[in-house]
Amino acid sequence: MSGGRKQVGDDAKQVGDGGKLFVGGAWVEPDGGCYEVTDPATEDTVGRAPEASPEQVRAACAAAREAFGPWSRTAPEERAAILARAADLIRARLVPYAELAQAETGATTATARAMQVGVAAARFRRYARVEPAEWPVQPQINEAGPMGGAAVMGALAARRPVGVVACVTSYNNPWANPAGKIAPALAMGNTVVVKPAPQDPLSVYRMARALEEAGVPRGVVNVVSGRSVAVGEAAVESPDVDMVSFTGSTAVGQRIAEVCGRHMKRQLMELGGKGAALVLDDADLDSAVAGIGTTFSFYSGQICTAPTRVLAQRGVYDRLVERLAAYARRLKVGDPREPDTVVGPVISAAHRDRVEAYVELGRKEGAVVVAGGERPPQERGFYVAPTLLADCTNDLRVAREEIFGPVVVVIPFDEEDEGVALADDCDYGLIDYVWSADVARAFRVARRLRTGGVGVNTVGRNMEAPFGGFRKSGVGRDVGSYALHAYSEVQSIVWPG
Repeated sequence: MSGGRKQVGDDAKQVGDGGKLFVGGAWVEPDGGCYEVTDPATEDTVGRAPEASPEQVRAACAAAREAFGPWSRTAPEERAAILARAADLIRARLVPYAELAQAETGATTATARAMQVGVAAARFRRYARVEPAEWPVQPQINEAGPMGGAAVMGALAARRPVGVVACVTSYNNPWANPAGKIAPALAMGNTVVVKPAPQDPLSVYRMARALEEAGVPRGVVNVVSGRSVAVGEAAVESPDVDMVSFTGSTAVGQRIAEVCGRHMKRQLMELGGKGAALVLDDADLDSAVAGIGTTFSFYSGQICTAPTRVLAQRGVYDRLVERLAAYARRLKVGDPREPDTVVGPVISAAHRDRVEAYVELGRKEGAVVVAGGERPPQERGFYVAPTLLADCTNDLRVAREEIFGPVVVVIPFDEEDEGVALADDCDYGLIDYVWSADVARAFRVARRLRTGGVGVNTVGRNMEAPFGGFRKSGVGRDVGSYALHAYSEVQSIVWPG
């Protein structure tokens, strides 16, 4: 291991308090010892992460329950001030925090700084902005009240915290994803138990340290990690947990939802995606290629919002495939620390094998590999070449299942109605995309799509817009003010007007 990489690992261990859990405001030795966190770009060890026992997870949930009452009664302005201090601490340490995130995830430097740590700081700052928790309801005349006679009734709707929230986070962004759960949950007066993904938990412990320094009271934030499935199960099943906020695969989300259903726990599920990108025959192909091309580069395709399933109208199909193939071949795959690298590694050797198996499956199903399809020449690291599969049909597994890698499939269609039908013929419905030079046409198509979000001539997001999916892409909406609703219950108070 080079000196620079060793320093990142050592710093990670120091910030994580020597591989300790964060429970009830204390750094606790893990019952299960520690395991190594691997840099997917080099296969070197980044640091050591603690392995919690189910008993320690339950203790964290109990600590969160004990802290809930006092924290929920804390003035919103005081909670906001703590979140603001956490945002300042994270922003001030952006570079070392991003170095750790890069080492854990294989993200490029720009992505680690801007989209991981930068977005996390922005989310803490956003929820440090106190919003009204109560709003008046229009008075109503009750002509036949229970006591007889007419009466004017006033009402107030108020957001109240849910209680203890188990935050189970994804591996593709160990900063922005946890921050998007923790910050609005704390702002609303909830307490949290965070169970980070086993591949990259060190960044989440670093976030916990920043929150501790910012003044979060004991037990309000707890972090427990581990590779064992029992760790997550203990958090979800704990009787002290009132809500589960999960980001990850649909299969795991379904199992969590079953537990939540048995115990009537509130849930927020952000699950898989197979985003359809409808490229209509009047589209600006340069814009479409640049947007679809983010599937290859952004997190190396390990993101549920990626436009991985391209539906191209016949008039532009051949040109679009040609341009996408040329785009994919130009992208540099390699060490994400190099400034000209565009595509870094996927998270693990096992995931690389999974993505490669899908590419081989696509070949067997009849798809044509027009770019990529082979393993890059790097001696170490878990790299997958940007791959384009053309001449696909919507019944192929590569067109229907979430691959979660730098792989794009292209399907031709003739009429607009057919394109919409193909887009909706999918188990998922998180975010779709439409490209057309006729904005009115693009919006008409967008409104017909059964999906939680639609990008019109863009893959960008408005971080105040509601985020969530239809069908197997999840349950609920968050981001912006919608997250404040997601992490609260609504109480109505009624009185004689």
